[in-house]
Amino acid sequence: MSNAPQTSDEPFDPRTVPVKPAATVLLIRDAVAGGIEVFMLRRTFSAAFASGMFVFPGGKVDDVDGIEEIAELCDGLTDAHASSLLGLANGGLAYWVACIRECFEEAGVLLARHEDSGDVVRFDDPEVEARFNHERHNIHDGSVALLDLCVAEGLRLTTDDIHYVSHWITPMGEKRRFDTRFFIARAPAAQVPLHDDGETIESFWISPQEAMNRAHEKDLMLMPPTKENIEFLLPHATTDEVMAAAAKVGTPQTILPKIKIDSDGRVIGIAMPGDSDYDVL
Repeated sequence: MSNAPQTSDEPFDPRTVPVKPAATVLLIRDAVAGGIEVFMLRRTFSAAFASGMFVFPGGKVDDVDGIEEIAELCDGLTDAHASSLLGLANGGLAYWVACIRECFEEAGVLLARHEDSGDVVRFDDPEVEARFNHERHNIHDGSVALLDLCVAEGLRLTTDDIHYVSHWITPMGEKRRFDTRFFIARAPAAQVPLHDDGETIESFWISPQEAMNRAHEKDLMLMPPTKENIEFLLPHATTDEVMAAAAKVGTPQTILPKIKIDSDGRVIGIAMPGDSDYDVL
C-alpha cells in the first residue's frame, strides 16, 4: 500500500478497481545482542505495486489457499475461528495459509512442523535445505502446490503459532488495491530467510527501532501499514512478549486511508482515520 496512486499514462476509473484479499507476515526473532528483530524484504523496482519499497513477506490470497484439503493440515485453527477473528462469514483460514505460502515463496521460510514428531521444519541439513529450496521455486511458479509439499513431506502448517494483528485496505485512487491482513510469527530457528531475487531484491533482519530511525531519515522507504506494524513491535523486548501481545489483539480495527488531492488534482498526502480531514474527503 503506497503513499500515492500508481502513475500511468492510461486513465482509469478508481471506482472499478477490485480490492483483492492479501496476507502478510512479520517474521520476528530474538536478537543475539538483546531485543528483537524483524525480517524485511525490498520489492523490485519493476514491481507494479510498491516498487522499491521495504516490506514483509506476503501477497495475494489464492483460491488454492482455501481448499478443504489444506485446511485439514492446519494446526489449532479452524476456518470458523479464523473467519470470526477476521470478521468474515467464511474463508478466513485461507489468509493464514496464504501468509505461510507467501513467506515460503518470498523468504524461503516454511512455517510448518513434521506430523509424526511435531518438530518444526529445520533446514540445517544441506540436503534437506536444497530439496526444500527447489520446492520453494516450484510452488512460486505454480508447478507444485503447498498441499503437495505438505503431503509428500508429512507436514502440518503451524497456524496455531501465527497471530493476526492488523487490517489495512489500500485507498481508493490506487491502480491496484488490496484488503490485507497482517500476521506475526516467530522465525524457525534452523531456517535462514533470503529474498527470491525475483519479486524481491534485498533482505535483512533489523530491530524495530533501527527501522523507524532509518525510515525517519528517508533511508528505509516504508508504506504506512509497514510502519505502523513495526510500531506495534517497539514496546517489546522479546519474541515471547510480542507473541503474547499479538495473541491479545483479537479483531483489529480496519484501517482505510484516503488520498488527499489539491485543487489541481495533485496528490498531496494521505489522511488516516482519526485525522481532522478524514471524514470530509
